[in-house]
Parts: sequence; C-alpha cells; structure tokens
Amino acid sequence: MTYLVKTVALAALTLAGSTLSANAEIEPVTLRLAHVVNEQDAYHAASVKFQELVAERSDGAITVEIFPNATLGDERTLLEGMQIGTVDMGLITNGPVSNFVEEMAVFELPFLFSSPEAAYGVLDGDIGQDLLDQLSEVNLKGLAYAERGFRNLTNSKRAVETPADLDGMRIRVMENPVYIDTFRELGADAIPMAWTEALTAMQQGTIDGQENPVNVVYSFKLNETQTNMSLTRHTYAPAIFVMGMPKWNQLSEETQEIVLQASRDAAQYERELNAKAEGEQLAALKDAGMNVVETPDLSAFTDAIAPVYEKYGAKFGDYLPRIQEALK
Repeated sequence: MTYLVKTVALAALTLAGSTLSANAEIEPVTLRLAHVVNEQDAYHAASVKFQELVAERSDGAITVEIFPNATLGDERTLLEGMQIGTVDMGLITNGPVSNFVEEMAVFELPFLFSSPEAAYGVLDGDIGQDLLDQLSEVNLKGLAYAERGFRNLTNSKRAVETPADLDGMRIRVMENPVYIDTFRELGADAIPMAWTEALTAMQQGTIDGQENPVNVVYSFKLNETQTNMSLTRHTYAPAIFVMGMPKWNQLSEETQEIVLQASRDAAQYERELNAKAEGEQLAALKDAGMNVVETPDLSAFTDAIAPVYEKYGAKFGDYLPRIQEALK
C-alpha cells in the first residue's frame, strides 16, 4: 500500500470514526412536526423525507412524529405554539408566517416571480436567508424554504379569463393582507379564513372559490366542489420548515446541524416532487371533468393589481428592490 493510499485510508477511517463519535454523542430527542394538510399532499411527503433523513443521519437518535391534517391546530396556532414551546416545529405556508414577520410577505406580492427557478434563486440566496434569520426576533427558527407553489384560482361559478369575471365572487384567501388586497383589487369579495374552515365553506357553498397550487386542488379533490380552474399563477408561495426557538435552543449543536441540513434536503425533495407531479395532476383534474382555463389574460390581471405594489412596496424595507434587482 503506497503512502498516499495509506493516508487516504487513514483519513477515511478517522472521518468515519469522528462521524460515529458525533452521532454517539447525540442525546435521543423526539420532535413533533405538524402541518395542516392531508397525507396525499406534498407537505406530508416533505415531512416524511425530513423524518427519514434525521433518523438516518443521527443513527436513530432523532425521532420525528408527524401530525398532519391540522390535528394540532391551524397554521397561526402552530406558530404560536412553537413560540411558547407547545409545538416543536412545522411546515408552514409563507402567508401565515408573514403575520409574525411582516417582511416575509414580500414573497406574496402578485406576479413577482415568473418561474420556480426565479423564486429559488432569491429564496436560496442572501435575501431568503436574511428573512429566515428575522424569524428569531419573534422566537422562531427559520430552517429552509420548501414550497406551496404557484397559486391558481378555482371556483364553482364560471370560467375566469379576466378580472371582470371575478366580480362579486366570494374567494377564500389566506389570512394575509397582501392576499386580501390583491383579490379585492381583482374585483372579488376576498374572505380570509383558515384552510380547514375553507374546506367546509366550499362544501356548503358559503364561498365560491379559493386559490392554491395544482397540487392542493388535486390532493384535496377540490374538483368535487370547484368546477373551474384558471391557471393565473398569480403568486409563488414558499413554505417554511420552522421550529420554535424554545425547542431549537434545547438541541445540541450536532443535532441542530442535522436538523438544519435535513430541512434543506427535504425542501429540495419536495420542490422536485412538485415539478414532476403537476402535469399529471392537472391532466387527472381535467379527466375528472374540471374546466381549466390555461391562458387567462395575465396582462389584465397584472394591470389590475398595480395598486397592491403602490400600497405595500415600501412596507418591506429594501427587500422588494433587492428582489427586483436580483431578478434582472
């Protein structure tokens, strides 16, 4: 065996030994991870991937219990629970998170991103990290950006090709002022409510529609109550792996690093899963009888929401101009 080979072999053994040593030092911990959607949703797939990764990388020392279907509360309730330590972590849509750090709502501005790749470049760079870091100011630890995806409009009334078609429709939106004002500018009656309440409201006909990515429409079988979908792709919605600082501060540095990297890898896994699945899901919805408007008049929608930028553009500090510069 040559000196170089011996050196490489010794280094490999040393690295393996140090990894085992680090893992051996990790105290067993159980993390309660919650989300508000069902087990067919991409959020759940990302949560399961995170569960698998931390178990593998900690040699089983880190156990993750997943609570889907809003069993621990809606997204605002989950975040409040994380702040006081009654919930450990969750995969939360960006809109509710922005109620705790207003600047996070910059991502909710309509027609900000033209493609997933454009969004990823911003989220995974300095701008995205700066905003994740801000969550510590409200006792939350931002870990990584997964995604809800590009949001589209569905309704039970009629095909929507222009903003005029939305006139008077009662549309559920997330409890977020940017979403509320966006749909009011489009002529809809924007109704903010938690997702679990929205599902019941659609079944009962007390609201006419909602807006969400294709994967949500598919996994929740919204075509059963929503006969029309317009591919407006009006907002790209991130989702965030987030942990309460009370729990984060209890973890060792080794455990924190495993959790952080597993969150990033699970988020990337979910993005890839969504990209592969969207076409198949859209085809299945059409086959089930859903009327899909694939080319709504996006220029008319973009013109209609100009007042939203005038109202909110300056509220996000320098984040909007930084994003616009990064997108050039």
